Amino acid sequence: MSRMLEEIRQQPRAIERTLRSALPEARRLKRHCAARRPRLVVLAARGTSDNAAMFGRYLIEIATGIPVSLAAPSVSTLYGSTLDLAGAMVVGISQSGESTDTNLVLERAREAGAFTIGITNEAASAMARLPDQVFLVRAGREKSVAATKTYTGQLLVLYLIAWALGAPFDVDDLGRIADSATAALKLETTIRARAERYRFMDHALVVGRGLNYPNAFEFALKLMETCYVVAERFSGADLLHGPIAMVGNSFPAFVFAPPGVTWPGQRELLGRLALLKADTMTITDRGNGDAARHKQSIVIPAKLEDLYSPIPYIVPAQLFAACLAEIKGLDPDNPRALSKVTRTM
Repeated sequence: MSRMLEEIRQQPRAIERTLRSALPEARRLKRHCAARRPRLVVLAARGTSDNAAMFGRYLIEIATGIPVSLAAPSVSTLYGSTLDLAGAMVVGISQSGESTDTNLVLERAREAGAFTIGITNEAASAMARLPDQVFLVRAGREKSVAATKTYTGQLLVLYLIAWALGAPFDVDDLGRIADSATAALKLETTIRARAERYRFMDHALVVGRGLNYPNAFEFALKLMETCYVVAERFSGADLLHGPIAMVGNSFPAFVFAPPGVTWPGQRELLGRLALLKADTMTITDRGNGDAARHKQSIVIPAKLEDLYSPIPYIVPAQLFAACLAEIKGLDPDNPRALSKVTRTM
């Protein structure tokens, strides 16, 4: 069994630990934001952490109305430009805390007058020393190159930051996310059997919308780095604007289909994919009866609100990638040409 699979299974406990540890920091941040609410939030990250940042953008804008920008680190690291960040909050996200360009964005932002936050899994890292406030993901050391439990930990911390910024949800609701992740883990046997169908897959399409759009990027990344599958990722809206032309008979397509405001659009998309005879698999939950009836659905055995679906929804996708890599005879813990810590400028 791969370390990746072991770490996927550790996520409910890691989520619980992270929530207990980060909640006092979130309360401190909430007091700070009550006195000095930022005019803008900027999120800086790379790789899997950048997918978490994309989720943070959707969540914070939806729940607080504060505009959010995803940083372009090269603006600082390569072009040397100085941004006016007075009154802004800048959040750096890095599993290792050693992402050179993300840390430089934090350093320059603090010099430019921003309030800075770091989210990392490593208490002894450079990122843990740089910002005004640090949130630690308590996932334990992640040994597999493919990030899994640190990604869901980052999403959880971003919920807490959104709450501190004024998001009108109850932090007690976050405590139930670990239970939903546990429910998703019960699907491992079903997912392994389903992955056998895709043993020879070398290309795929992954589609999400809204809060689960970042999960489309993360699932595609896992397919690319652990299974060597060329995986394109789109929102349902963008796919219909042109790229759907590449889909044909038996083209593999994976669709996140939570209940809520994104479902009508995803339902229409599934209808289009059916007409094209795509080989479509959906990830959904028991609360979305329409999607659950799809013959190729992976159905989480719980009823979930759209707002709290992203963490449990990525778990089946992680399991699928880990199982598919093993079925293909690949080592998901040590993808070729990759290492755990990547330093770029």
